[in-house]
Amino acid sequence: MSDWEPKIVSFFCNWCTYGAADLAGVSRMEHPPNTRVIRLPCSGRVSPKFILAALRQGADGVWVSGCHPGDCHYIEGNYYARRKFNLMKNLLEHMGLEPGRVQFSWISSAESTKYVQVINEVIETVRKLGPAKDFVKDKPKVD
Repeated sequence: MSDWEPKIVSFFCNWCTYGAADLAGVSRMEHPPNTRVIRLPCSGRVSPKFILAALRQGADGVWVSGCHPGDCHYIEGNYYARRKFNLMKNLLEHMGLEPGRVQFSWISSAESTKYVQVINEVIETVRKLGPAKDFVKDKPKVD
């Protein structure tokens, strides 16, 4: 388990967090390559089904990140995301999944430094939890 690295599936708002990730990349800010990014128009579009599918297919953690409250390009999509996320956390805990496996954050497109800080925190939190339990037998693993 010493060489094990967590695999994180990340759902990012196109307008904010994805922009911060892009800025961190073009600024050559160093961060671990443990995430697989899925860009969505808005964090409010993240369905609980997406989170469950990522975990079922072998992700050790899921990170959802969008615009700060009040800054959503779709007016209140990030508020919907926050509500869904709180309900989803309760459901996952009820299912026996550790709370730190699914995380949510607000990062604007200008916050590349915060992006790097949060990605490191997410990866470290999941690393401490170890590999995720299998939800489905003989499932394919996320590469």
